[in-house]
Amino acid sequence: MTRPLDGITVVSLEHAVAAPFCTRQLADLGARVIKVERPGSGDFARGYDTRVRGQSSHFTWINRSKESLALDLKQPEALAALAQLLARADVLVQNLAPGAAARLGLSFAALHAAHPRLIVCDISGYGASGPYRDKKAYDLLIQSEAGFLSVTGTPDAPAKAGISVADIAAGMYAYSSILSALLLRGRTGLGSHIDVSMLEAMAEWMGYPLYYAFEGAAPPPRAGAAHASIYPYGPFAAGAGGSVMLGLQNEREWQAFCAGVLQQPHIASDPRFCSNAQRSQHRAELQELIAQAFAPLTAAQLVERLEAAGIANARVNDMADVWAHPQLQARQRWREVDSPAGRIPALLPPGVSSAFEPRMDAVPALGQHTRAILAELGWAEARIAALVGQ
Repeated sequence: MTRPLDGITVVSLEHAVAAPFCTRQLADLGARVIKVERPGSGDFARGYDTRVRGQSSHFTWINRSKESLALDLKQPEALAALAQLLARADVLVQNLAPGAAARLGLSFAALHAAHPRLIVCDISGYGASGPYRDKKAYDLLIQSEAGFLSVTGTPDAPAKAGISVADIAAGMYAYSSILSALLLRGRTGLGSHIDVSMLEAMAEWMGYPLYYAFEGAAPPPRAGAAHASIYPYGPFAAGAGGSVMLGLQNEREWQAFCAGVLQQPHIASDPRFCSNAQRSQHRAELQELIAQAFAPLTAAQLVERLEAAGIANARVNDMADVWAHPQLQARQRWREVDSPAGRIPALLPPGVSSAFEPRMDAVPALGQHTRAILAELGWAEARIAALVGQ
């Protein structure tokens, strides 16, 4: 089986989420990813929690299929090993603290003359220039800076995303940018520099609320789990304590909802509710009518009505429900991979290809591949022992 990135070597000085998430996508497509970690502690995401049989949930999720090389880059011999790796590599990815890679001589400007085919991808909070260039950034801080918190939560209080959405956004743009740089190198023979900012990634994802508030208009209100500008669209209580998520997108669906789900077709022509703008304006009155209609129904009965009327709906699942989701099971999306704690389940990456199976290799232990990689670089055992301290 040939994968798209077979033969591509990625060296990554990475920690936390953004860069590791990017490089795991590259590994999924067949790239060899050599993860450079600090001896003793490694990627600090290894210590976030111990929820996966003693291993971190974040680390387990985004570090499979990689090789762990433990190097103390303050040591000249470690820098010599890294230099040898970069001479053979196709891509360097880093999300160290602002300025750290440049101080190590790993800026694109410093590397390009010696390695003209090397692609260098720098991931940072705010980018390589501008007044915020040297400002430290973490996911929640970028959610705040990008305005995400201003439109997420309830009218009484903002709320952050339950996942590292700013890190994931930056990681995905780094991933797609590296793929485009590899295509460009195939035409020009030259590597290029990629500067990915978490703020800019999140600002792109904030496009809808930004344009909604165009030229000083009021921004979307925080609406909890409901949609800020489309109604009804969100969670609704059924009888016996159940809850169903449903959404309407157009007037045809509104009429079908009134007739088939509420079973009160006259509501569709009520002047208060005859357009989405009117329904949003009068959502309190409409919510009361919906609540009265749903109260006698169980969640299962409500879903039956929604399905029969062609109204989009979903269960309000928790993590246990997702682990057991029948659609993921039916599409055989789960595999098992090795880890330092034994075999664990892992989801196949999104995007089913008819041409290849994604790579699904082990989650590495810290420094697991150090000796093998150094030996591959031609280091004698005595030199390896001196570097690793054994």
